[in-house]
Amino acid sequence: MKLIHLSDLHLGKRVNEISMLEDQSYILDQILSIIQAEAPQAVLIAGDVYDKTVPSAEAVSLFDRFLFRLSRLDAQVMIVSGNHDSAERLSFGSRLIDSAGIHLSPVYDGQIRPVVLTDEHGPVYFWLLPFLRPVHVRRFFPEETIGSYTDACRVAIGQMGIDPAARNVLVAHQFVTGGATCDSEELSIGTADNVDAQVFRDFDYVALGHLHGPQNIGSERLRYCGTPLKYSFSECHHRKSVTIVDLGGKGQLNIRTKPLVPRRDLRQLRGSFDQLTDRRLFEGTATGDYLQIILTDEEEIPNAMARLRQVYPHALKLTYDNTRTRADQAIDGAVEVERKDPIELFEELYQQQNNQPMTRLQRDFVRDLFRSIQEDHVCDQ
Repeated sequence: MKLIHLSDLHLGKRVNEISMLEDQSYILDQILSIIQAEAPQAVLIAGDVYDKTVPSAEAVSLFDRFLFRLSRLDAQVMIVSGNHDSAERLSFGSRLIDSAGIHLSPVYDGQIRPVVLTDEHGPVYFWLLPFLRPVHVRRFFPEETIGSYTDACRVAIGQMGIDPAARNVLVAHQFVTGGATCDSEELSIGTADNVDAQVFRDFDYVALGHLHGPQNIGSERLRYCGTPLKYSFSECHHRKSVTIVDLGGKGQLNIRTKPLVPRRDLRQLRGSFDQLTDRRLFEGTATGDYLQIILTDEEEIPNAMARLRQVYPHALKLTYDNTRTRADQAIDGAVEVERKDPIELFEELYQQQNNQPMTRLQRDFVRDLFRSIQEDHVCDQ
């Protein structure tokens, strides 16, 4: 049985205040083309369909269009809610559209019933587990000790009544211990939301969502397919893809991927301002990409972002990497301010923050600025 594993669409996402809706529409069209070519029996979407629990009308419309086109491709679609989704909103109308082959996980009520598909090896049981916190499960099983996310998943899975001898596939949205994270994910401090991989031992494949980088946890049997687009600059090195699962007889599993090519890539450019604005040096650079530009100049460049956008119109973020930003020098709060004039104090603050002294030009500018402030103050009195 062939399966397509997707997750973390985050429809309606904004990156550095730029809407990703056009990019998401573009990549969903590409995903539909892959699904059409692969002709899977099922498409699994492992949570975080939307970026917010109350998604925008545009995001809902985009997902509606995607689901409608997906329903025409003769594959069963199975969707669970993630921590960014509202389980209630996502599951609205689920009983009506179930007959169209689109199966949405309901709000967790202590019982999970499988969707059963059959191939030449017999039945495959698909279990749809929405994002769970301990409080969600504790409500239905007060007699159980549920103090962690691992406990919550252990109890919820234990109540499913799984037959380990059959083929079982789980669609879930949790942070499994050992996964590699990035900046665009919403995680708890420390390991509070971790789930031990051992609780998934009875499944032949676990289609995971939550972590944005494609990765296996321990083996191919537990896999995060990752986001279809890069949603933070910490993901620049990711190779986004669609995961294709070939599930054979009991114990037979093969994983492969199909790369996704975005409308605009998300990447970093590093260099001095003069280097990055010299079109001869950067000839052939994809100036249409979303960029984080890292300037290595020691001095701040006036109006740098506006000037850089003349060359790179989709630059989203500007940072510096130089002596000042690399210094990790604490500012001493015990300075004897009474014995020093304001210009001395300002020079010391500048030195501590920038790890270098003020230039003569900067010092003259500050002196004139302080003199002007003092004169205005005297006039006001």
